[in-house]
Amino acid sequence: MKRHNWKIIASNLAEAREEIVRLEHEISAEKISREDFEIGLRHAFHHLNFAWNIRHVPIKRYASLTQEDFEAWGRYPAEMIQI
Repeated sequence: MKRHNWKIIASNLAEAREEIVRLEHEISAEKISREDFEIGLRHAFHHLNFAWNIRHVPIKRYASLTQEDFEAWGRYPAEMIQI
């Protein structure tokens, strides 16, 4: 069984949470545009997707990710689409 890299997972979850909290504050203050809302949600989803897709990636590989890795790891996990 592959080991989870909890440090990387936790870091990405924290980034997603921070973005969601920021969005909540801007929404409650009615200081957000539709575009900023979309960008913020995309940012949060990106980190949630990363948290899942990199769960078995060693820190060394994560630290030297390529543009291809960045794009692939940022996508919604294909295995979660299947119901």
